[in-house]
Amino acid sequence: MSVRIGIRLPACRPVDQLAQAAQRAEELGFDEVWVPDSQLLWRDVFATLTAMALRTERLRLGTAVTNVETRHPSVVASGARTVAEAAPGRFVLGVGVGNSAVEPVGLRSTTQANLRERLGQVRDLLGGAEVDFGPVRSRLRDPNAELPVFVAASGPKNLRLAGEIADGVILLSGVSPATLTAGLGRVREGAQASGRSLADLEIVVSAYCHVTDDIEADARMLKPICAGIAQKGGAAALALAGIDVQVPPVVPGLYPDTVHAEDWAEAVRVCGQWITDEMAVRFAQAFCLFGTTAQIAARIDEVAAAGATNVFLQHVGSYDLPYELMESFAPSLAARTRAA
Repeated sequence: MSVRIGIRLPACRPVDQLAQAAQRAEELGFDEVWVPDSQLLWRDVFATLTAMALRTERLRLGTAVTNVETRHPSVVASGARTVAEAAPGRFVLGVGVGNSAVEPVGLRSTTQANLRERLGQVRDLLGGAEVDFGPVRSRLRDPNAELPVFVAASGPKNLRLAGEIADGVILLSGVSPATLTAGLGRVREGAQASGRSLADLEIVVSAYCHVTDDIEADARMLKPICAGIAQKGGAAALALAGIDVQVPPVVPGLYPDTVHAEDWAEAVRVCGQWITDEMAVRFAQAFCLFGTTAQIAARIDEVAAAGATNVFLQHVGSYDLPYELMESFAPSLAARTRAA
C-alpha cells in the first residue's frame, strides 16, 4: 500500500478520550486522523483536533469535514489557524457542503456558488489578505498561508470545483471503480481549468471499512448507509453496481437521519424496506472495504493504482470510536511498514 492510510474518529466522547484514540491510531501506524464536524452530533471539531494535536507527534490531522454554512468563513479560518499552530505542518482543512451540520438546524447545504465564494474568503484570510464582508473589510491576525484546503465532493459540479480551487479533494463515493474513475475525471477537468493537472492535488478516498470473513452476514449493517446515499442523489451511482432503489427524502423515526441514526439496529430494520440483503452485499463489495485484511489491502492497492494518494477508513457508526477497526487493520499497517 503506497497510499497514506487514515481513520475517521467521530468526536463522540469527551475530548480526553478522543485525544487518546488519536494517540492509539498513531501507535498502530495510521498516517492520518479525520474528524467530522456536526455541532449537535459531536464535540467541536477544532477543539477536538487541538487536543489530538497535543497528544500526537507524527499523525496528520484533518477536518472531514467542516462547512461554511453554520460556521462563518472567518470562524473557519481562525479555527484552522489555531489547530495548525498546535500541529505545525500536520493539519488539513477539509470543507464540504454541510449535510449533518446544517439539516438538524433547518439550514440548507451550501450551494456551489457560495462554496466557491466563502472558500475564497477563507483562503484570503489565511493568506493575510483583507476580505470584503459587505460594510467592512477585515483581515486575520497571525495568518497561515501554508495551510492546505481540501474540498469534499461527490457530485460532478463540486468535484470540478475541488479540482479547480483546492489543494486536495475528498471523494465521498467509496471505492467503486466506476464512480472513482468518473469522479477523478471531473476533478481532472477542474484542475485543467485552473492550469493544473491531477498530479498537483492530493486525492483522498473515504470508504466504509469492516474486517470480516463473512461479508454476506455483516453487510446488513450497511443498509442505512446505502439508503442515505440514495436519498442524497446517489441512486445513479448505486445503479452501476446493480442496486436500483428509490428511498424517500425523509425516513420518519430515524433521528437525525439514516446515516447518523442513534438507534442503528432500528435503522437497519427500517431501511430494509428498500435495501435488501442482496443489495447490501453488492454495496459492500462495490463501494466499501469489507473483507479480510488481505482483501482490504488489495482493494486499497487498486484504489491507489486508480489515482488515490490517501484512503481513510470509516467504521459503521457515529457514536462510538472505531477501536475494533483500528486494531483489526493494524497488521496490514505493520506489514506495510516492514515492506518499506
